[in-house]
Amino acid sequence: MLRGDLEWYRRHPLSAGAATLFAGGLAAGLVAGSTSCAAVQGGLLTGLSSGGRSACSGGRGGLASGLSSPAKPSNPAAVALFLAGRTGSHLAAGALLGLAGSAVQLGPQLRAALLVVAGIAVMIFGIRTFGRERAPGPDGHGCEQAPRSGEPDGDRGPDGPDGATDGRVSWRGAVSRITAPRPRAVALGAATVLLPCGVTLSVEMVAVSSGSALGGAAVMAGFVAGTAPAFALLGLILRRAAATRLAALAGVVALAAGLWTVSSGLRLGGWLPGSGGPALAAGLPAPTMNGPATDGPAEAAGGRKGRTAADPAGAATRGGVQRIEIWATRDGYRPGVVTARAGVPAELVFHLEGDPGCPRTLTIDGRDVALPATVRLGARDAGSLRYSCSMGMYVGFVNFV
Repeated sequence: MLRGDLEWYRRHPLSAGAATLFAGGLAAGLVAGSTSCAAVQGGLLTGLSSGGRSACSGGRGGLASGLSSPAKPSNPAAVALFLAGRTGSHLAAGALLGLAGSAVQLGPQLRAALLVVAGIAVMIFGIRTFGRERAPGPDGHGCEQAPRSGEPDGDRGPDGPDGATDGRVSWRGAVSRITAPRPRAVALGAATVLLPCGVTLSVEMVAVSSGSALGGAAVMAGFVAGTAPAFALLGLILRRAAATRLAALAGVVALAAGLWTVSSGLRLGGWLPGSGGPALAAGLPAPTMNGPATDGPAEAAGGRKGRTAADPAGAATRGGVQRIEIWATRDGYRPGVVTARAGVPAELVFHLEGDPGCPRTLTIDGRDVALPATVRLGARDAGSLRYSCSMGMYVGFVNFV
């Protein structure tokens, strides 16, 4: 349903096609996207509550203490601003993909770099969460007394806010405005479009195939709407936890999520030595197909045993093209390592076993592929071809000998 039928769209009004695309995106978000996207992008939600020391009205330590400091939004408001930023960026991306096609899609290497950067940012958010507790001030409460007018203060000078003596606001005041809670919540939500999960990539491919800004925006709008409940619930939980003694636990969770995101980026980019190598991938045997293969070709649907293609003889050759079958499962790609003949064109036929999650979208030979699909490779020299899921969590290898 997600891919649609381009011929159908040509025969029907664009509005009807947009409605169908929206419904398809909504279904994808509700059924498959919530868990995987929340795992990939949810770490950015910790930034809603990681403003360092808690701001006190009129006191020190707030992000904009010397200014008429903008009040922090309530928990629902902060999450709503995050979702608004996320919706806006995905709508813009969908429209661009519909107009310009895959030319504006992020390549695997750029996505890998962005994952590393995002993981580091999430870890910083987690570390700052530990510093939210304030030492009791002179009044015996959690915040210090607000300085009286004319008293020197780290952010307030004798003649005006932030040390301004002639009506000018210092650099500290400017930074405080930029990093104020509301703009930060919107910016964090908008940044999620730079960290697509596997399901997001599949929906982006549908936006490309729509061939119009309206169609691309419609499918992305449906997808964001479908994943919004999961993000809203996660955001409210994190905001509530950060305001209690569970703040330290939320910080630990953020650190773990950041480390996982960094490692995913390193694996996706192939920058992590020794992780996901052929030895690890080889530990995944080919599954036995006792029933119909999900979305697989006709011959697989007949209950045929899966061919491991562990050696060149295991690859069937038809018309001078060797054909190798691989299954995407929840545990990765099976078999994880296959061998093919060098110098002979090859077809890698990827099937789905149930709903595999991240392995559903494949990054191979510098491009993204939504499964099930057949990846055609020309004649290659001896060597190894590495592929992975869109998040770098699972890898596989084709050894040409």
